[in-house]
Amino acid sequence: MLGERLTYLRRREGISQKELGSRLNLSHYTISSYEKDRSEPNDEIKVRIARYFNVSADYLMGLIDQPLPYDREEGVLYLPRTMSPSSQRLFRDFITFWESQEPSRREEESHTVPGKNLR
Repeated sequence: MLGERLTYLRRREGISQKELGSRLNLSHYTISSYEKDRSEPNDEIKVRIARYFNVSADYLMGLIDQPLPYDREEGVLYLPRTMSPSSQRLFRDFITFWESQEPSRREEESHTVPGKNLR
């Protein structure tokens, strides 16, 4: 799985095995070996590959199918690439609406004691 993903990512970037090897301080023979699943990189090299392509190590190793960014922020929700643009807009509109309701919700919670409403 890693070899297939590595090949895909490298081709997506439009770089050769030699270029990738140079950028990761590896030989192009090593990159070829990884892509053909003849050998597997150690954890340190997996991290370097994930950082270089900005994908999660989980994606790189085939544990998940969505190529989440390596440097993602906590609390960020990534929408599936297969989600239609109209569904994405609907979802974003909902999140915007929900966030606009948060201040009033927090205000209500600050005036509420379990079992008693102070309003």
